[in-house]
Amino acid sequence: WEPHQAVWIGFPGNPEEWPVGLEAAQLEVAAFANAVSDRGAGETVVLVCRNKVDANVAQALVAPCVIVVTESFGDIWLRDTAPIFSIDSESLSGRNFGFNGWGGKYQMPGDQDIGQRLAKRFDLPIEDQGWILEGGAIDGDGAGRLITTEQCVLNANRNDHLTKEQVDQHLCEAFGKQNICWLGDGLIADHTDGHVDNLARFVAPGRVAIPQSDIQGDPNTEIFEDAARRAQSSGLDVVRLPSAGLYKVDGDVAPASYMNFYIGNVAVVVPQYGAENDAEAVAQIAALFPDRKVIGLSSKALLRGGGSFHCISQQIPQQA
Repeated sequence: WEPHQAVWIGFPGNPEEWPVGLEAAQLEVAAFANAVSDRGAGETVVLVCRNKVDANVAQALVAPCVIVVTESFGDIWLRDTAPIFSIDSESLSGRNFGFNGWGGKYQMPGDQDIGQRLAKRFDLPIEDQGWILEGGAIDGDGAGRLITTEQCVLNANRNDHLTKEQVDQHLCEAFGKQNICWLGDGLIADHTDGHVDNLARFVAPGRVAIPQSDIQGDPNTEIFEDAARRAQSSGLDVVRLPSAGLYKVDGDVAPASYMNFYIGNVAVVVPQYGAENDAEAVAQIAALFPDRKVIGLSSKALLRGGGSFHCISQQIPQQA
């Protein structure tokens, strides 16, 4: 919620990665970019396309104030492949972590160095960290607190040579955080091995939002309750938001979550799935951000790729 100077957003275009619903996913991303840009009143929006063909498609869908650039990459999840930026002593810096395709599951050319290339393109300083971490695996409140999940960050398919204590130390060294809240598992069927940005998000210093299921058959009910207990035990103020409930894509459970919202300078964009709690999720998130427009936008096509608006974006803080 601190001011952003810009945000990078990945634009889908590879038909091998999007064999179904590519055009719909492109429309959803364009609508997201336009909402965050807010006709130039919001932050600078940079839509990252993998080639000129995709760039031409994107340019036709977005407002003139949205910047469209071309850089090769494997898939659109820049939250995980781009550097994580922060302001330290009024100086902007980016942490560039290793990326191994979410534990070796989806390794595609270009994803390993897209962060370095984007940073160079926009003349932004970054530091290589030497261990694997995805941006969707952590969330911070800017006031010394960080939240993550054991399922993902301690997974043997990421950093099998590091203990929990060593990861704690690395996180504190990278981000200057002193209080790390470890949640357990992430959502069922999340191919990222449980990214926290589908489960728990800071909405103010020391205050974290976590879903609460009110729908029969929700596969994540126990996961939500365990996360809430752990967060409260860590001294965090927990606010409960609606769950998308049991949501399936082509008959399989999918990790649909309203927690994958994006907080921009003027707008908060909330995923919508055509689910029972869509409108209520927008209303409750709006109550948490009274100084911003809170907009619900379709994310059904993006979910086919495994994520939503927070996953495809990486913000760059504004220096004072």
